[in-house]
Amino acid sequence: MAITETNMPSAQKAAAVIVSMGAEDAAQIYRYLREEEIEMITYEIAKMGQITPDETEEILNDFYQLCLTQKVMTEGGTEYARNVLEKAFGSQMAQTLMERIGKSLRTKAFEFIRKADYKNLLAIIQNEHPQTIALILSYARSDQASTVIAELPKEKRIDVVERIARMDRTSPEVVKNVERILERKFAAIVSVDFTDIGGINYIADVLNHIDRGSEKYIFDELTKKDPRLADEIRKRMFVFEDIVGLDDMAIQRFIREVDSKDLVIALKGSNKEVVDAIMRNQSKRMQETIASELEYLHNVRMRDVEESQQRIVAIIRKLEEDGEIVISKGGKDEVIA
Repeated sequence: MAITETNMPSAQKAAAVIVSMGAEDAAQIYRYLREEEIEMITYEIAKMGQITPDETEEILNDFYQLCLTQKVMTEGGTEYARNVLEKAFGSQMAQTLMERIGKSLRTKAFEFIRKADYKNLLAIIQNEHPQTIALILSYARSDQASTVIAELPKEKRIDVVERIARMDRTSPEVVKNVERILERKFAAIVSVDFTDIGGINYIADVLNHIDRGSEKYIFDELTKKDPRLADEIRKRMFVFEDIVGLDDMAIQRFIREVDSKDLVIALKGSNKEVVDAIMRNQSKRMQETIASELEYLHNVRMRDVEESQQRIVAIIRKLEEDGEIVISKGGKDEVIA
């Protein structure tokens, strides 16, 4: 049977699987669910209507295929899983199943780290190899990772940041080896699924939380080693939606530098909070002009919106670098009125 094509939402499918198990087995499953998951599934079960036998069979078959995929990927690795699934379901379905598992599952690797105090985390990993530190911090919360990076020896900071930025995917075997080495220190054993970790977006989020002194040092050194990578990270450190975090003086300052056409196009694809932040810092006449142009602006390509937003972000970053505005950040950054 092919993978289910039903339009039923995932929560309803999960509820259907639970119902098909019977009350006793369902109660056992509930023991392993989080409170929000129990609430969601119970709600779906409560409002569930009639499901035909064919729909039930299709949902259960889909559930079985996904369970099998997770099992063979975890126990045997991706290549082994691909071979098993291709023999069982054919190459096309095997690929689809592996993609679905990769997108839907959330790793539990290093879950204990995300609950740890950053000082303890720093004490445990600061003497590890930079690649090991990068791997562990890729599973940490971004605020934890930024604080740890700021406390690392200067010669290690750049290496770790670069390794996190270049990190894409890691295998369960590698993570398990790291966990075995560290399990005595953390006194925990966790399960691992194949997952996307690290990357430029993640390290940009980390550096958004770090203090300015550490940020400047990291970018100065990283620019020497790999200017393109440094530029890619820098571009993602302040997104257009972050405008709502600027004070009114900063917003008024960058508006003076922005092309009015860019501003209107950028606002066309913005959320209400950003639009409100921009409008309240305009004169009444400009508010009316922008509102009118937004009303009559149609069929704008998302690419054009993103390019306009990026040009505005570039202006904001330049004004910050020149010391004309302040982007409020975490870490040790302080502003004196």
